[in-house]
Amino acid sequence: MGNVNSESPRTAGAVADAVRIVDSPPHERYELWVRDDLVGILGYRRDSAGPYGDVLTLLHTVVREDRSGRGWAAVLVRAVLDRARSEGARIRPVCTYVTRFLGTHTEYLDLLDEQPDQARSTTTGA
Repeated sequence: MGNVNSESPRTAGAVADAVRIVDSPPHERYELWVRDDLVGILGYRRDSAGPYGDVLTLLHTVVREDRSGRGWAAVLVRAVLDRARSEGARIRPVCTYVTRFLGTHTEYLDLLDEQPDQARSTTTGA
């Protein structure tokens, strides 16, 4: 039997069925669980004052050291962004990992609370 700590979302097909993303509002974080192990968290602040509905400020992403480098942070961020989209929420990335993720996964840029081009046009009058 393989070492549980060696599992990754890319190599363990059976693990996919055991992965859960849980919103924990009292802790203001999303949790990534693999079976019964808490593997990672993405901290957030939810504001309801946005003109387009809720805004999630994504503060920090943390994956357990013994699980790092295996793609779990990407699994967590993708799930949170998909959930934000399904809820009609916007995002404000503060977390550097989320910002880098958005740079290579441009399909999520429409979730940004303020698009860079919109910000420029309001400050330049364009």
